[in-house]
Amino acid sequence: MKKMLDYLTRFAVILALALPFSGHAQDKVIIDQVVAVVGDNAILQSELFEQRRLLEGQGVSLGRNPECAVLEDMLFQKLLYNQAMVDSIEVSESHVEQEIERRLRYFIQQIGSRERLEEYYGQSIEELREEFREPVREQEISRRMESVITEDVSVTPSEVREFFNNLPEDSIPMVESEMRLSKILIEPEIEEEQISELRSRLETFRQRIIDGESFRTLAILYSEDPGSARRGGELGFHGRGELHPEFEAEAFSLEPGEISEIVETRSGYHIIELIERRGEQVNVRHLLLRPQVSPYVEEETRNKLDSIRGLITSGEKTFSEAAREFSDHRSARSGGVMVNPFSGTTRFKTDELDPNLFYVIDRLDEGEISRPVETMTDDGRPAYKIISVRERIDPHPANLQQDYDYIQQLALDKKRQEAIRAWAKRMLQSTYVTIKEEYRNCDFEVDWVK
Repeated sequence: MKKMLDYLTRFAVILALALPFSGHAQDKVIIDQVVAVVGDNAILQSELFEQRRLLEGQGVSLGRNPECAVLEDMLFQKLLYNQAMVDSIEVSESHVEQEIERRLRYFIQQIGSRERLEEYYGQSIEELREEFREPVREQEISRRMESVITEDVSVTPSEVREFFNNLPEDSIPMVESEMRLSKILIEPEIEEEQISELRSRLETFRQRIIDGESFRTLAILYSEDPGSARRGGELGFHGRGELHPEFEAEAFSLEPGEISEIVETRSGYHIIELIERRGEQVNVRHLLLRPQVSPYVEEETRNKLDSIRGLITSGEKTFSEAAREFSDHRSARSGGVMVNPFSGTTRFKTDELDPNLFYVIDRLDEGEISRPVETMTDDGRPAYKIISVRERIDPHPANLQQDYDYIQQLALDKKRQEAIRAWAKRMLQSTYVTIKEEYRNCDFEVDWVK
């Protein structure tokens, strides 16, 4: 049977695991039933079938008994979630919201547009977002529990070499076509006139709220934070260290129902209302406005990046030197080297790139630099960047010389899987598990039912 699904596959690469289990995209109706229970948590047959369909759609090999492989993966996740509830492990509402947005962006990129995604599922983006909420929350809590279990797991260079040397020749993975990238990013200066106008609008909103208008309604209508605006600006409970420092300091200083003065953060300008405080956690709503860049400053920023590009192409500076000197992104410290958020390495597969970015670099030769392109910072602020293709890597069997980081990650994943299996065996001694009779003959990694 297929071994326990790869650590990264389950929690980073396969972003579709929490897709709503709706029948809109199915040709046949499934009569639902419980196929397994772990602690207080049930696994439905519709969930099992949908998980299998999604994983196979992503090209994941599930072995000769795919439903058994997927079911065991779901049993692990339920066991992790069950223990996380016992240990009071939680994730913030903002983290859940960010993960939902990330997955929606992924689905939209894969299917082509928001409209096509809505058509495929017969639901609006807002309805899909709500159906994502609880599955995503559970998956993120399970992932946090897994991180706690494996936080001390590491591999030495000798273990990496031993792992690779013990791979059968026909099991050495093929490395797909990949590339290494660098960037120089510049955030345009916001003119004081723009900031003054924005502050004036926020002051007007603040006064309207004080005079009796609904903060919730104004946030829905005017807030430029898409995640919270549809909930009337409500962010959910957050502890210290989870919000922008300036925002957090103001939020914790308010009394319930009190409206803050204007607060500036890297995300923009906010007014905040404290809804409720529970010990060292607060639930607030906010209305966010982001300053807009004037066309003149946009053009000025593009010209600056063009000049930097000229310095590099003329040989006056290397890309790394220019990134350290001019880039506003945190990658400047490493000479602009871009890190793949999916793998944590500096290598990108084609399908791991934003389609807009791929369009920019697809025709670039190794060492070539793009023209300035519009982008957004991690905080949602407007910015511009130039991209360099540092290296293009052709498909090849993995080897320690070229692919050490990749092989190291595989070795680490294997060791983490072993740690999770050992933990699961201990937990099962005191956790209630039952599995439907037809699945009890599966060749599971762990003896789930004694």
